[in-house]
Amino acid sequence: MGFEDTYRLSAHAVITNEVGEVLQLRATYADKSWGLPGGALDPGETIHEALLRECREELGRAVRIDYLSGIYYHRVYNSHVFIFRAHFSDEGAIALSDEHSELRYFPLSALSPVQRQRVEECLRFDGRVRSAKF
Repeated sequence: MGFEDTYRLSAHAVITNEVGEVLQLRATYADKSWGLPGGALDPGETIHEALLRECREELGRAVRIDYLSGIYYHRVYNSHVFIFRAHFSDEGAIALSDEHSELRYFPLSALSPVQRQRVEECLRFDGRVRSAKF
């Protein structure tokens, strides 16, 4: 990569409910797919700052970061995705932003293969940060 090349970084949260299902949001843009809360880093942000900001914007709630579990490269987007385990640090209802049309908690078996791998590795965290290419 050259100095002037663009490269994408994003941070996403694995948040589960009381029965272990994973929070996913349906996007209102692009292919309207389901995904973990989070998004792209703004210039000058750390990965932690980006995750906290994105969750506040997308969910209307604060989260607390437990740990970073994985860093994954996606060829299609030429980007690295940082996956964090997180939980809500406040009480109240989720208030979705205009970027998402609905939320749902999914069992692991309902996640796409890529998403399932990232989430399972997060939930089985043993102190080692994982990485993979997709």
